Amino acid sequence: MIDLFAPIERHAVFDPGKIAIRFEGEATTYAGFAARVRAIAEAFAASGVAAGDRIAVLAENHPDTLAILYAAARLGAIMAPLNWRLADDELAYTLADAAPRILAYGPGYRERAEALAARSAGLALRAMGRGGDLVSAPDGAPPRRGHPGAECLLVYTSGTTGRPKGALISQGALRGNAVQSHHMHQMTAADHILTVLPMFHVGGLNIQTTPALMAGATVTIHPRFDPEATLRAIVEDRPTLTLLVPTTMQALLALPGFAAADLSALRALSTGSTIVPEALIEAFEARGLPVLSVYGATETCPIAAYDRLGLPRRVGGTGQAGLFSDIAIFDDAGKVLPTGGHGEIGVKGAIFSGYLDNPAATREAFRDGYVMTGDIGSLAADGTLTVHDRKKNMIVSGGENIYPAEIERVLSAHPAVAECAVVGWPDPRWQETPVAYVRLAAPATPEALVAHMKGLLASFKVARDVRIVDDFPRTALGKIRHDVLRQMAREGGV
Repeated sequence: MIDLFAPIERHAVFDPGKIAIRFEGEATTYAGFAARVRAIAEAFAASGVAAGDRIAVLAENHPDTLAILYAAARLGAIMAPLNWRLADDELAYTLADAAPRILAYGPGYRERAEALAARSAGLALRAMGRGGDLVSAPDGAPPRRGHPGAECLLVYTSGTTGRPKGALISQGALRGNAVQSHHMHQMTAADHILTVLPMFHVGGLNIQTTPALMAGATVTIHPRFDPEATLRAIVEDRPTLTLLVPTTMQALLALPGFAAADLSALRALSTGSTIVPEALIEAFEARGLPVLSVYGATETCPIAAYDRLGLPRRVGGTGQAGLFSDIAIFDDAGKVLPTGGHGEIGVKGAIFSGYLDNPAATREAFRDGYVMTGDIGSLAADGTLTVHDRKKNMIVSGGENIYPAEIERVLSAHPAVAECAVVGWPDPRWQETPVAYVRLAAPATPEALVAHMKGLLASFKVARDVRIVDDFPRTALGKIRHDVLRQMAREGGV
């Protein structure tokens, strides 16, 4: 049976001395990594882990997170990476929902893991890393129960619209996702990937990291994003590909040494997770670095649409449907819209299987075989996808649909604006009107920012109120929490 771990084992045969993973000054070959995976799988099997069982991981980025994923895949089990940035009550909810047999924890997380285990009956703890007890045999021969149709990954949605749901992703979907990454990046075994985004999200785990291991490339892992360490790694370790989100891109640009740093080893920078300001992309392109946009969601593994390296970037778009993806735009009645129509983006192809123990939410997520993303988008005649906003972010004012992202693009172009977010403000006459929250990079008055918008937007789109803030409520990937801002607007807060 060809499971997700099989390519790792074959690389260990074809090129055993090739470096698979670099982490904190240590290098692990493909032969060594394959042995680690087998040993972990043997330990799990000895602990009674069976097909379909969950293994939770509470850790910053660590090679053992990847080893656990492939060990689970071999056994037909499922890895559930946990967001270590969540509060303990939030993690306890996730553990209760996932019901894992084992909680593996990384360096520095023993006390949190023990506290969580005390709230979860029957949960066994295993320590990751050197000196841990994740392995009971040096290199075992565990049973092989995995196959392409078996789920191997359980990733929880951000929960910005309610309790998070566990999205189940199969081994076959991850293989399809990897092929799309190879196509997007022209990725080969000669590549060297720098992973700095958290691997508890499908972005940090699956846009480049797991595809790189399938290709036989080398992956350098940082425990978490640090701008100075990231820039130093780009210059000194000379990776060929990396993935950043807008907040981490801004952090690099703000470093005093960025302008003079040697970026020549990078073939491309990939970005996504939210609508990326054009000025941010242009700042990296000005350094001669191609920027590739990628679009997707937890439920799409995540790669659904992308720019391909070597082809012209379509300004304002997020690429075209990938090799294993089909994208359609739906209206509220469930009808597929023609070219240019604005509606909810649906994705078919290498996508998730459904939500864990939640058939109602699973049925609601699908329409005619497409998973509905909750994003508003449109398709051009050439198939280029443009993402306009989150469906729940849309403001309805006097019968007009207003997409906050359009206003945010205009505001972001003002030289004094570092970052902004627009949400709906209740209005007795118009139902809602836009209000803008702005973090400044230079002095500016709200009146000046309103005047800027008036010159570039229809009058009904102009934010009626501009509120200056020091920072924003954010998700773990640094995305602005529009749901929190909407609540603040309704309560009159800042």
